[in-house]
Amino acid sequence: MNFQYEVDRIFSMENGKLLAEINFPHRDEKRVNITHVFVDESLRGKGVASHLMELAYSYLKGRGLLIIAKCPYAIEWFKKH
Repeated sequence: MNFQYEVDRIFSMENGKLLAEINFPHRDEKRVNITHVFVDESLRGKGVASHLMELAYSYLKGRGLLIIAKCPYAIEWFKKH
């Protein structure tokens, strides 16, 4: 699965269909909120959401940003990891 990076999200699309996405809008200059993690039904249960979280964590920490989890999935992921 190929992921694309934008300022406030990481996502994967295939044939114009959104397969997976994580949104992290900036709260201010140093903080972002993870507000949404989405995985298409066909990919659920395969670790895609956790992989998105790992990608986002590395991407955001590499930029020196503090991550605030607002999405229920992100909150639970941080508790486990």
